Amino acid sequence: MELRRIRANGTELNVALDGAGPPVLLVHGWPHTWQVWQLVLPLLAGRRRVIAPDLRGLGDSARAAGGFDAATGAGDLTGLLDALGVDRADVVALDAGVPAAFLLGALHPDRVRRLVLMEATLPGLPGGFPAPPWWFGFHAVPGLAETVLQGHEGTYVDHFLRTGTYEQRGVPPEIREAFVRSYTGREALRCGFGYYRAAEQNAAAIVAAGRLTVPTVAVGGNTVGDLLHRQLVPVADRLSSELVPRSGHLVPLDRPDAVAGLLLGE
Repeated sequence: MELRRIRANGTELNVALDGAGPPVLLVHGWPHTWQVWQLVLPLLAGRRRVIAPDLRGLGDSARAAGGFDAATGAGDLTGLLDALGVDRADVVALDAGVPAAFLLGALHPDRVRRLVLMEATLPGLPGGFPAPPWWFGFHAVPGLAETVLQGHEGTYVDHFLRTGTYEQRGVPPEIREAFVRSYTGREALRCGFGYYRAAEQNAAAIVAAGRLTVPTVAVGGNTVGDLLHRQLVPVADRLSSELVPRSGHLVPLDRPDAVAGLLLGE
């Protein structure tokens, strides 16, 4: 595996690259980095060219003043594919990475062979959670969460890693440490919460994007379940769904075998 810094859409992204074959672009969420795919990578690398960036402002990518909205994120992803000379890829997204992947598929269908969206709901589309989870509002208030949480990042991140895994078993220690390190410090926290502060902007962009015409798979664990599939039914022309048993919210860490099997068609 190789780690590279790649300029895309006016920012610099840290990107994990591995394998050879048809390309797969893996898009993480919050509070994750590219390492949320770490257990999946060795299962794919023999048959796929894997591209796993740290999102704008997160992980080891450059800190950014803004651009955390999904439309800019879709631009980051297309810019990354351009920089790597990739015309078309499977695009797989988890959690807060899903809105940008949705817009990539809706606005640039020629760049997406298949869209796999995991464990998220989409702002702007009906049928999501009846009420947003408590942390959505907390993260959305400019300046608040990073002020309150600075110095307590590990405790806070651990809560989401524990409750987001099957039977609250948590994640491997080295991946947990990478996540905590990447979200430690006021600027790192600000960038992470920027994705929540763009929710209203994302909702407008998703509504305006129109239909998904690319093959799309909605994947659920035990947190979102089939909510995303229900949201996508009215707007996706070629939609299927997969509910992954024995998986929490962090499907790539709980069931890397199921994720790899889905992507490899096994």
